[in-house]
Amino acid sequence: MAMELVREWPEPIVRVQTLADGEFVPERYVKPPSERPNLMAAPNPSSTAAQLSLPVIDLGGLAGGAAERRATMAAVSQAFAEWGFFQAVNHGVRAEVMAEMRRAWRGFFELPLAEKQAYANSPATFEGYGSRLGVKKGAILDWGDYFFLQLLPHAVRNYDKWPRLPSSLSRETTEAYAEEVVKLCEVIESVLSVTLGLDEGFFQRAFGEAGAGIRVNYYPKCPQPDLTLGLSPHSDPGGMTVLLADDQVKGLQVRNGDSWVTVEPIPGALIVNVGDQIQVLSNNKYKSVEHRVVVNASTERLSFAFFYNPQDDLLIEPARELVAPSSPPVYKPMTFKDYRMYMRMLGPRGKSHVDFMKAT
Repeated sequence: MAMELVREWPEPIVRVQTLADGEFVPERYVKPPSERPNLMAAPNPSSTAAQLSLPVIDLGGLAGGAAERRATMAAVSQAFAEWGFFQAVNHGVRAEVMAEMRRAWRGFFELPLAEKQAYANSPATFEGYGSRLGVKKGAILDWGDYFFLQLLPHAVRNYDKWPRLPSSLSRETTEAYAEEVVKLCEVIESVLSVTLGLDEGFFQRAFGEAGAGIRVNYYPKCPQPDLTLGLSPHSDPGGMTVLLADDQVKGLQVRNGDSWVTVEPIPGALIVNVGDQIQVLSNNKYKSVEHRVVVNASTERLSFAFFYNPQDDLLIEPARELVAPSSPPVYKPMTFKDYRMYMRMLGPRGKSHVDFMKAT
C-alpha cells in the first residue's frame, strides 16, 4: 500500500493549552452528538459500565513457583481475551522512575508557549511538540497536546528533538523509564507466546528489531468537556502499549461491549493493552480494543503512552501455527511502516484501521 508522506500540517496549529481558559469549546473540537461522552448524565450504579472494572494482575507471580506462574499467565491471557487491557502491579518499573517522569514532563508543559514552540512537530515523523494526530484537512480535532519521541531502535533517536528545558527534564530520566518498560514488554511478549501455544520466543522473533516511542499526553482543562474528547475512540496501531496514567485525574475509558468503562488508576500500576499488530499476529485470538480519553472542566491531566512495535519493514501476518483450514488467516500481510502511515493519515477512527487489513 503506497502512500505519500505528508510533511506539513494542512492548517495552522493551535495549542489546546491556549484555549483552556476560554468560555466555550471552539467548533473545530465539538464532536457530533453521537460521539460525545455524555458526562452530564447522572451515574447509574446498576448500569453495566458502573459494575465493570479493568482486571488487575500482580505480575510478581511470574517469578513464583510453577503453579503461581501458570495462574499469572492465565490471568494475563484471560484479560487480553476479554478486555484487551489490564492494570499491572509488581511490574518491575521502579516507583521513583515513574514519579520523576511525571514531575519532569509536567514541568515542560508549564513552560511559556514560545519555549515549547521551539520543539513544534510535523507529520513527517510526529516527533516533538504536537496538538493533532491526523492530517486530514478540516477534521474535528481532539482536546489535547502532546510530546512524541522515538526511542527504539537506537539509530532513530534524534536528540535534536528532545527538549532541553526545563533543566529538570534530563534525557536520562526518559531513557531510564524506557529501559525498564522495554523489559516489561519483553516479559509480556513471552507470556503471550506461551498462552497461544507457541514457543516462548515467537513474538520477539515476529517483532524483529523492535521499535518504541513515547507520547506524553497533556489534556488541558476544558470549558465544555461534554462536547469534546481528549482523544477519539481508537485501537492502538502498534504491538503493545504501556500507559503510565495520571495518578490524580481519571480520563481513560475502555470499550467493553456497548459500554465505555472509566478506568480507576491504581497507585503504582501501569496499564497494558495489546495493539493491532498483536491482533493480526494472533489471528484474532487477542484483540486490540477501542479506548478514548475524556476531559474535565477543573484540571489538566498528564499521561505517558509507551508504544512497543514490530520492526518497521517486516511483514506482519497471522502466525502460521495459528492458521488451519478451520481457522484461515483473518488478515493480509502488511508492514508496520505502511500500517502506521495509513493510521496517521486518517487519525483515530475506532477499529476501522485494522478492519482494513482483513483478508476478505
